Amino acid sequence: MSKYDPLATYLQRQPGDRVALTFAEIETVIGRPLPASKRYPAWWSNSPTNNPMTRVWLAAGFITEQVDIPGQCLTFRRAKPLGLPAAPGGLDRYPGYGAMRGTIRFAANLDLAAAADPAWGSRG
Repeated sequence: MSKYDPLATYLQRQPGDRVALTFAEIETVIGRPLPASKRYPAWWSNSPTNNPMTRVWLAAGFITEQVDIPGQCLTFRRAKPLGLPAAPGGLDRYPGYGAMRGTIRFAANLDLAAAADPAWGSRG
């Protein structure tokens, strides 16, 4: 469970497609102050690898738009939920993580720790 989960519950209970909130209102909803990084527009981006709070609003089916840092407010817009899976230990991973797993094979006798050029250190 994330400390930001109350935001997901709040957003999902809103009837409209857009939810405008001030930073102070978000702090009231989550029951704690937002981090100092709230003053950077990138913190409010919709990248699932951005921060834990981003994953919460994305999984709840919302994205941010109209982020006003000087005015300390933003609008969440209802979108299709990403359904991000939770990994063991409560850490979320990008949905494509591990997509290439098992597609690269190495010869059984290949030593990946061996020097590419065995004579490398002996040149003068």
